[in-house]
Amino acid sequence: MHPSTPGGRLWGVENDADLGELMKLKRIAAVAVAALAVGLVPLARAQATDRPATDRPATEWAGIVRESVTIPMDGGWSATGELTYPKGARGRLPVVVLLHGSGQHDMDQTLAPGVATFGSVARSVNRGGFAVLRFHKRGVVGVGPKLSDNPAFLDPDRPYQQTVRDAAAVVRFAAVSKRVDPAKVFLLGHSEGTQVAGNLVADPGAYGIRKPAGVVMMGVVGATPREAIYYQAVGRTLGQLHEEFDFDGDGSLSATEVTNGLVGLPDDVAGQFRAVLTSRATDADGDGRLAIDTEVEPVVRAAVGFDRFPHLTGMSERLAKYLTDFGRFAMPARELPRYNGPVLLLNGETDIQTPVRGAIVADAALAAAGNRDHKLITYSGVSHLMNVSPEYQPVPGNPGQVVLRDINAWLAAHR
Repeated sequence: MHPSTPGGRLWGVENDADLGELMKLKRIAAVAVAALAVGLVPLARAQATDRPATDRPATEWAGIVRESVTIPMDGGWSATGELTYPKGARGRLPVVVLLHGSGQHDMDQTLAPGVATFGSVARSVNRGGFAVLRFHKRGVVGVGPKLSDNPAFLDPDRPYQQTVRDAAAVVRFAAVSKRVDPAKVFLLGHSEGTQVAGNLVADPGAYGIRKPAGVVMMGVVGATPREAIYYQAVGRTLGQLHEEFDFDGDGSLSATEVTNGLVGLPDDVAGQFRAVLTSRATDADGDGRLAIDTEVEPVVRAAVGFDRFPHLTGMSERLAKYLTDFGRFAMPARELPRYNGPVLLLNGETDIQTPVRGAIVADAALAAAGNRDHKLITYSGVSHLMNVSPEYQPVPGNPGQVVLRDINAWLAAHR
């Protein structure tokens, strides 16, 4: 998804045709920013799913017990969800609590038809002999996701802080469940959930929870909200231009490079690039070439209104409030060194929402702190949802089998 530029004479618009084109870019920018995953969450939902993950063929849950649960939280909200575990399991089991990416996700983290990332993780972990606790986030009443009609639950005053408090309530609930070994509560976070997990394990006493037995992080948050928004709205576009358009690597684009770079792109994506790269306003010095970092960057930056962060073009006040609150809390690379338990970090190498660098830095921070039980695994060709996907046009999908195997192997070693 590519943000573009708003209209106006700021960039030296010379005629009505240029002005009309730039106004078109402004509309594209508004749509793009509204749909941005902001580097903290999974991909935006492609569309509502007509078939909830929990209604899939029974064979997908064969051999797994599914117990409905209701988890009391503060502010009058109770989250519903499921505690699942292998049929025939005896005694108290180690449990993995799944912590979502940001947004109003159901317990399966349903993102598109057939894409329910936490459902697939839960089934895999259950078959590895662990219990799993999944839950609907605050404001979500059913798979789909289906949302509450009470705005108080959909828009809390401190949205990220509330998310961390809710996660702590789920961990406390897991620890007192009759099927669960309270000394073996593991956290598995994805995207925003990696920061939630980091905040919890850094100071479990502050949240009224016992020190978790271990932490798994998928798609590790490694940037502040401002940095993440810049990368999502501007940097990833510049990166694609450098990697896929700039054939001679000189940092600028000729007309031929623009034409060739557009070949093979999806029509909507090509149209968005074309709107920026063929506008006279972008070629600020009029030399017939586009300097990616000095001519294209300011156009894209202005298009999304980045200098008004967190109030970008097309961005809701709810999202702006969330970004502000999120920024008050420390990232995993700062929080994990305060935790001396086992940590598994997983990241796709072509993740353009939480780039792999965040996981690498977090792993280095653990090593510097003297943690002797941490592991980093990165995956070539794997995107934010831990599925194989093109880098700049990621396709929603469930985590790949190799990722699920790595999670299960690590959990088994720490059982």
